[in-house]
Formats: sequence, C-alpha cells, structure tokens
Amino acid sequence: MKDELAELRHRVEVLEAEAEIRRIQARYMFLCDTPCPEYGVTGDDHRIELILELYAEDAVWEGVGEHYDGQFGRAVGKDRIRAHFERFWDEKRDPALVLNAHYLTSEQIHVDGDRAEGQWIHVQPWLYVDGTGLLRSSRLNNAFRRHDGRWLITRTRTENVFIAPLPGGFASDFPAASVLMAPGSAEGS
Repeated sequence: MKDELAELRHRVEVLEAEAEIRRIQARYMFLCDTPCPEYGVTGDDHRIELILELYAEDAVWEGVGEHYDGQFGRAVGKDRIRAHFERFWDEKRDPALVLNAHYLTSEQIHVDGDRAEGQWIHVQPWLYVDGTGLLRSSRLNNAFRRHDGRWLITRTRTENVFIAPLPGGFASDFPAASVLMAPGSAEGS
C-alpha cells in the first residue's frame, strides 16, 4: 500500500507539473499575440515584464537553424532576453503589424523531478495594415525548472518550419484591440 501511494503521489506530481508547464507556455504565447489579449497590459514594456516573469534568471532564448539563427540569435539571462523583446517590439515595421496569433500543437512534455522539457509546433498568421500577411510555423524545444515550488522557463529554443506569404486581403475582419479579458466582458452570457 505504501508503494502504491508513493507511485500515485509521483504520478499526480507529474500531471500537475505538465499542467503548469502547459499554462506557462500558453501564457507566453498569449502575451506575444498582437493585439495583446490580456486586459490591463499598458504597452509593450509592460508586456515584456509579464513575459520575463515566466523566465528563470539564467534562462536562454534562442533561434536556431538556417533561418532563425541569423534572425533571432541567442540571448542569455533576463536582461538580454528583455533586450531581445525590446528590439522586436520597438522595431517600426512598414507596413505595421496589426495582428498575429500563436496556435500551439503537437505537444510533448517530459518531466524529470524539478526539470522538464517540452516540444511544440506553433503556427501564427502575421497580418499587416496594408492587407498583406504571412503564415509562419516553428518548432519549439523549451526547458523548465521548478524553483521555490514554481515552474519557470529556462530555455526557449525555436527553429523555423516554414514561412509562406498569404494572399492579399487574407483576413477581412480583425480587432484593433482585444476586449475578451476585460472585466465584465463575460456578462450576459
């Protein structure tokens, strides 16, 4: 009975770790969407700080492979990761980006005590103010560590799968701002 209880406890801990890692990865993607759907995010600097709360101090963010290595490079530590995101959101694009959304799929999470790795494929449409757009897909190979009872990202590693231009006017309707998470937005449902 004691062994069975220990095995059950271990299995529950693994399931809880997987669920927390899934939430962290989804929150990261959610915060990277444009327009940012999280209510109360006051701008890109605020968004970046919320993203950085998901990372360990010694974390690594890197793009690898023939397309992403040169585009994203490697950032080690929160200060460098902050600078990476500041460059991304400070960069003025012409035409301006008006929408991107991250869709995660093909999830695999492997927990080993206080460490874990997760792999996903993500797809995201990028739509610009002039009606042009791209469909991008990447593989993610991320690492996580439990610190003081909380899971944090220790590595974000992304590799391009494909980038495909979308036909002009691909999306006819999209929001200028997200109201989904605004207080009171669920009333009347």
